[in-house]
Amino acid sequence: MTHPASTPIPPEWAPHRAVWLAWPAHPELWGEALPEVQETVRRLAHYLAELPGSERIEMVVRDAGARAQAAAALAGLDHRLHELPYGDIWLRDTAPIFRGASRGAVAFTFDGWGGKYRLPGDAELAVGIAGRAGEALQRDPLVLEGGAVDGDGEGTVLTTRQCALNPNRNPGLGEAEVEARIASLLGARKVIWLDEGLSGDHTDGHVDNLARFVAPARVACGRPAPGDPNTAVLEAIIEALRAERDAEGRSLEPVLLPSPGLVPDEEGAPSPATHLNFLVGNRRVVVPTFGGASDAEAIEILADCFPGREVVGLDARVLLPGGGAIHCISQQEPA
Repeated sequence: MTHPASTPIPPEWAPHRAVWLAWPAHPELWGEALPEVQETVRRLAHYLAELPGSERIEMVVRDAGARAQAAAALAGLDHRLHELPYGDIWLRDTAPIFRGASRGAVAFTFDGWGGKYRLPGDAELAVGIAGRAGEALQRDPLVLEGGAVDGDGEGTVLTTRQCALNPNRNPGLGEAEVEARIASLLGARKVIWLDEGLSGDHTDGHVDNLARFVAPARVACGRPAPGDPNTAVLEAIIEALRAERDAEGRSLEPVLLPSPGLVPDEEGAPSPATHLNFLVGNRRVVVPTFGGASDAEAIEILADCFPGREVVGLDARVLLPGGGAIHCISQQEPA
């Protein structure tokens, strides 16, 4: 289905004014892993902001103690600290989606990923962040998260039925109604629907774990590993993308990143590990790695996709118990 033309949300590879992160400071959520999670966020911030021409780090902190920790971690970087209430660090889903400098921001209604994880502060965090950024916020009653959508900056958006049409988010709304809301909010002329998400994904199938635009008409997606628990899901995505066209009528070209295969959680079940949860910064692309043979190949393929940017890996295994990786804990603010 096509929709009326409007200005699309900038793609992730467009220049950023800043990247928003939240300082991990909730021992009740992370337990003994909290210092390691904090170190992962510190390293991500330095990868993004330490080179000339990088973006500023906008760091949300929960209290004075977290402010002091974050200030020490970000020493030497262009950064600002913002004391705001928040539940956890998953800003891809709780921060607003910025339209670009002085064009405002949009926010879906956040319900804790279908009511599974309702934490104080998360539902209102988009309001606080938009205010600190000086951007007017358009809030929409559609229940969804930023990780559920991915756009090419030219009017095409990817999403999944498992998430956007899930009864735990928008009961009573059909595909056409949800699609129209997504298209209107994000300036899309075409929404491409994929079906199922990764096994073990707390988010009910976020697309930023499955398929990501790396350029207009080029979509990175997963190539199953031997014995991969997500083989059927990943093969269906490749097939679906090859059959689709974007808003400009161009056939989509899948760019196949290797899957890390089974990365088990503490109980031996599959965790939602994927190299597709990368973040594109002004100077660097940061790719989640998991200590396996697929890490180097994924970095090499993405380096071909983003010439002029350094592509670096960041071990994201400590983030997986929380349900995500690098892209999930960040939100870019376009210039």
